[in-house]
Amino acid sequence: METCDCPSRAACLEVMRFLLLYATQQGQAKAIAEEIREKAVAHGFSADLHCMSESDKYDLKTETAPLVMVVSTTGNGDPPDTARMFVREIQDRTLPTDCFAHLRYGLLGLGDSEYTFFCNGGKVIDKRLEELGARRFYDTGHADDCVGLELVVEPWVDGLWAALAKHFESRRREEMSGTPAAALDASRRADPVRPQSVHIESHIELLRLDDSGRNDSDVLEQNAANRGQSSALIGDVESSLTRSAPPLSQASLNIPALPPEYLQVHLQEPLGQESQASVASAGPVFQVPVSKAAQLTTRDAVKTTLLVELDISETDFTYEPGDAFSVICPNSESEVQSLLHRLRLTDRRGYRVLLSIKAATKRTGAALPQHIPEKCSLQFILTWCLEIRAIPKKAFLRALVDWTSDGTEKRRLQELCSRQGAADYSRFVRDAGACLLDLLLAFPSCQPPLSLLLEHLPKLQPRPYSCASSSLSQPGKLRFIFNIVEFSSGTLGAVRRGVCTGWLASLVASVLQADGGKAPAAQISISPRTSNSFHLPSDPSAPVMMVGPGTGIAPFIGFLQHREKLQEQHPDRRFGAMWLFFGCRHQDRDYLFREELHHFHRRGILTHLEVCFSRDTPAVGEEAPVKYVHDSLRLHSQQVAGLLLHERGHIYVCGDAKNMAKDVNDTLAEIISKEVGVDKLEAMKTLAALKEEKRYLQDIWS
Repeated sequence: METCDCPSRAACLEVMRFLLLYATQQGQAKAIAEEIREKAVAHGFSADLHCMSESDKYDLKTETAPLVMVVSTTGNGDPPDTARMFVREIQDRTLPTDCFAHLRYGLLGLGDSEYTFFCNGGKVIDKRLEELGARRFYDTGHADDCVGLELVVEPWVDGLWAALAKHFESRRREEMSGTPAAALDASRRADPVRPQSVHIESHIELLRLDDSGRNDSDVLEQNAANRGQSSALIGDVESSLTRSAPPLSQASLNIPALPPEYLQVHLQEPLGQESQASVASAGPVFQVPVSKAAQLTTRDAVKTTLLVELDISETDFTYEPGDAFSVICPNSESEVQSLLHRLRLTDRRGYRVLLSIKAATKRTGAALPQHIPEKCSLQFILTWCLEIRAIPKKAFLRALVDWTSDGTEKRRLQELCSRQGAADYSRFVRDAGACLLDLLLAFPSCQPPLSLLLEHLPKLQPRPYSCASSSLSQPGKLRFIFNIVEFSSGTLGAVRRGVCTGWLASLVASVLQADGGKAPAAQISISPRTSNSFHLPSDPSAPVMMVGPGTGIAPFIGFLQHREKLQEQHPDRRFGAMWLFFGCRHQDRDYLFREELHHFHRRGILTHLEVCFSRDTPAVGEEAPVKYVHDSLRLHSQQVAGLLLHERGHIYVCGDAKNMAKDVNDTLAEIISKEVGVDKLEAMKTLAALKEEKRYLQDIWS
């Protein structure tokens, strides 16, 4: 870096300061922003780090330093909760178009291209800042969790320092020469620094009304290239989590800097009866009993689907059909015990954990983790507070290196966190879903201290579920359904259940076995989720089309129960048609809510019921039926187009984002193109307009 010409070092440090904002939902953006702050010091910069929600600590209208933002995306393209107020404020249409003309910024968006609105949280902010006069000093990055965030995050962060240096040098020359800012503005607008990398970020863009067209084959080709990045150099079948092959095994490695340790941990023997700690939560938490549980699928179904009913009559919990709520769940008891055993802490699981910041830490802005309650037991922390199933990030692997004594194991961990080992990290850690316990069992000489786990393991997140009932129809009750998730750990071959679904299945097992008899009432803790727009139309005469295969049918059961009650209460009111496109594998194994749906259909609440079965084979001589919900939509293309385009109807899609939601979206575009006689781009613009009007709504998950 050049020698500074500033009159004093203090003035230089002020000049080299930048504002660093993050908007996070589950901690990814925060972790990346904190990493940027740590690296900034080594590159001669000072980062002023704040969550975007801390609006009292920064003011963009008067900010003179460059702005760097890391923004995640949640739901179906929404900004995270911590950015909602910020977005609302900058969306104010009374703001002048030069409101942020003084501002120079760089933005890193995080997203998942399996969802329709990829990186939309960042894109909305990026676009609006530009509309208000702000200009980029560094090209925007879009990191895709579908292929590995690190493929874009790492080169974007590496290139940030040169972009900042160029910005500060330009500003310094401007101040020394007295050249007005306006004279340099044109060059700044046209020439933001680009990340020093090939553009491996996903090219799935948010299609808004002013977008230009793209060839669909280009998008598919780029997505294939993206996935190729994460699977390169893995042809050697002898490679594994614990063993590499040439050329990686012989390569010189670029490994990340060691993250500074910052937590001091003291384990204190329990003094008498321990008070029960509570899990940190952003909103109110309600502890409610399970009043009913039922298995909706047969024993030979591919997946086991359970229905659980909660008694909320003694609480203030309220919901509307279409809402979701969170279940606060613990980690698997057996996995917690295995982790304690591996860390040699089994005999101290009941000890209280006392945390403090290390006096000599080099970590900037070190703070105690807010998701770990004070003075609670080690067992409680590992069970309720930490996501022990989280896929370890490269920074965590780098930290584990220094606690590994075996040379071969140490080298392999270095490879997995290195730039050269990116493909192996993707294959054996990220894509395999390896967790900390997998790594500790695979690398027996690795013996990290408890403090390292508390520094690197993220908060155990509550799991969201859609309400499958209506409080108008079932007052005091809340129902939801779920598949028991089961998968094989790609590293050790162990069969595991989902953190929450496995726990819930065990919790309600006694209720299921009681089969109508009395069983002890299990209790679970739930919390409401931020309100969304996935609700029935305010005008009941508007027609409704629902698409929900598998457990995606959950919110629509609530819709139908609600509509049935409304029609009973208001027999003279006009109600719009209700269509349901439902799909499952087998008619006789996993046709969820069959009796209820036929009941709604017979009563005319559900005016059109279209069901398809993807694994059933037709009888000899029968015509092959449609297999998937998007095929059913295509069969009724005229009605679908008429309902959406001429009757101002609403369409709701709930379920899997990876395949179903994309197939449905493509089919809707195809239907509009065919029925209206427009090209694919115009059809996509029509769908974008429907989404803007909240008449095309999605509740999807990966």
